[in-house]
Amino acid sequence: MINRKIRYGMVGGGPGAFIGNVHKMAAALDGEIELVAGAFSSNPEKSRQRGEEWFLHPSRVYGSYQEMAEKEAALPLEERIDFVAIVTPNHTHYDIAKTFLEAGFHVMCDKPMVNTELEAEELVRLVSSKKLLFGLTHNYTGYPMVKQARDLVREGKLGAVRKVVVEYPQGWLATLVEATGSKQAGWRTDPKQAGISSCIGDIGTHAENLAEYITGLKIVSLLSDLTTFVEGRLLEDDANMLVQFENGAKGILYASQVSVGEENNLRIRVYGTEAALEWHQEEPNKLWIKYPNRPSELLRRGNGYIGEHAAYFTRIPAGHPEAFIEAFANLYRSFGRCIRARLEGRDPDPKDMDFPTVEDGLRGVRFIHRAVESGKTRTWVSL
Repeated sequence: MINRKIRYGMVGGGPGAFIGNVHKMAAALDGEIELVAGAFSSNPEKSRQRGEEWFLHPSRVYGSYQEMAEKEAALPLEERIDFVAIVTPNHTHYDIAKTFLEAGFHVMCDKPMVNTELEAEELVRLVSSKKLLFGLTHNYTGYPMVKQARDLVREGKLGAVRKVVVEYPQGWLATLVEATGSKQAGWRTDPKQAGISSCIGDIGTHAENLAEYITGLKIVSLLSDLTTFVEGRLLEDDANMLVQFENGAKGILYASQVSVGEENNLRIRVYGTEAALEWHQEEPNKLWIKYPNRPSELLRRGNGYIGEHAAYFTRIPAGHPEAFIEAFANLYRSFGRCIRARLEGRDPDPKDMDFPTVEDGLRGVRFIHRAVESGKTRTWVSL
């Protein structure tokens, strides 16, 4: 047994960054993981400032991720970080992940994993050859009721899946927000940073990952219609798709950043031969089950009728809301416990292996590229 917390360092998350704070809170929630190092900005002074704000020792606050990887790898095993969390814009993920994998560190990375398929394939190869862990923060799979939905499908409670409708509408980019100096809008709509896609890369991949996670089925082909509604924007801000799954099921996937009035309204409906389910991210503690011949059921997180797997990822009693930070924290807890198992030379609890991996990252990158390809050619493409 190792009698200490799992240690990690963060790349990104400097002053003013939203997602860095989310990662920090989530990783710390269960008291099993601690932040001990970071290269929080490409600007050394901003990195130093963030390190002071988070009370890190100055010797563990670095001016670049390259310096951080090199100096952390040189520390004794009992002092160095166990993994790195990458919370930077998309275009930097590959170089940072590659650097830390080659230095022998496990990696937790924001999605999409990288910007190109070649980069994604190289990370898959590196993770395999180095025998390291790689987690991807598709955080919506961390919600207990999403796990309950997945288990109901896998137990056959819905029968054979026939139809999947998944959507992620937002409205925050309904105007040219990137022209106002918004940092979050700026990099997400800039091809040099976001890659070939804005809407699909940022939120469409969440819809794809959620659909595949709950159903256990892979999308095998898609037909997409992509639109840039806001004049002056360089990437698409709206996407509509028809998708086909490996068992013959059909689906509709809709992602939009210009759906005025919407916030983060990710939702999914799965229709089987015997029953259907429906889950909304903005009301994540509820799961609807619908039947053809009796009243619908409303399942709520934290109750005794919830399955063992979903209960394992539930922290507080029924009636007290659990949401976004806790879902993120479930990924970090599972990832950290798998690292702990490795350090102790044992197999991890199978429930703790339930987090998105580098292979999920590769699928997400391929999904983005196939969606853009289909949008340009107006033809069905294979995934």
